[in-house]
Amino acid sequence: QVQLVESGGGLVQVGGSLRLSCAVSGGTFANYAVGWFRQDSGKEREFVGAVARRNDVQWYEDSVKGRFTISRDDAKNTVYLQMNSLKPDDTAVYYCAAGRTGPWYIPRSGYEYSFWGQGTQVTVSS
Repeated sequence: QVQLVESGGGLVQVGGSLRLSCAVSGGTFANYAVGWFRQDSGKEREFVGAVARRNDVQWYEDSVKGRFTISRDDAKNTVYLQMNSLKPDDTAVYYCAAGRTGPWYIPRSGYEYSFWGQGTQVTVSS
């Protein structure tokens, strides 16, 4: 069973940065694309972005493009979400998820991901 554990969330001021980590265990990490989602209270879950099995293939929602960067370290079975220039609208619980895919494919819907982490809270204060 594949397990994902997020870490790195916290409280940050507007314009600040955070780096979230997603540690993956229990499967062959290289077989999975990993995505990040977020959900604020009272809102629907939102896809943030993802990295394919290949580290050089990524996709980002327009709301975070140019500010967030996703990368994977296959030696550490870990995916990172570097968040810069944070805004109050970025406040949410952030989840990582893993989906078994081809090497170039980026899943963008939650149903394409089979395994999910428990989430980590990110709060951006103004």
